[in-house]
Amino acid sequence: MSAAVSLWMVDADAVSDADLLRYRGWLLPSEMARYQRFVRAQRQRQFVVGRVLLRMALGRLLGVTPQDVRLEEQVGKAPRLVAPVLKGAPPGFSIAHSGRWVACATSAQTALGLDIEMRDPGRDLAALAEQAFDAAEMAQWVRMQNLPDEERVDGFYRMWSEKEARFKLGEAATGLCAVVAHTELSVVVCSESPLVRPPQIEVVTLPS
Repeated sequence: MSAAVSLWMVDADAVSDADLLRYRGWLLPSEMARYQRFVRAQRQRQFVVGRVLLRMALGRLLGVTPQDVRLEEQVGKAPRLVAPVLKGAPPGFSIAHSGRWVACATSAQTALGLDIEMRDPGRDLAALAEQAFDAAEMAQWVRMQNLPDEERVDGFYRMWSEKEARFKLGEAATGLCAVVAHTELSVVVCSESPLVRPPQIEVVTLPS
């Protein structure tokens, strides 16, 4: 069965400090505990924005308000949806962040893995490839070395994003992956089931 996916993105830098403080009141104790473990202010901002964006997306999917969506942290895993209580299978969802962008993918029909990465040609991509890629991926990376610089950078980040998205998908990591166009980011969504259509990014603002 084919699945539909919504892909929402928000500019975390555009969220005011006052709104961030207010949104912290949406977090459950386990989420707040994780928030407090982050040292960098940017990572704290990304975390809060991500949890609010996820509540927005799940609320739309499930027909409830964002504040009615309750999430519980799980060590080494995506958060668990604890409310609203559902009779059937829980929705698939995945969140990701890079730089000023925070993104969330949701589906009522399939498990998902999402990754976004800022394309930065100034990073030592060869060293990153050595750390992150397996033998087959390294062979693919080596074949990219004769490409023009822009294509080589795009190819690296596409491979990296797909690897991360498949990891988030978990046991269903043999699923299908779609590359989504963005001017600044490498965006990949992987799904357990085939998708009805390629995901389209919808840039949104957080609720007031």
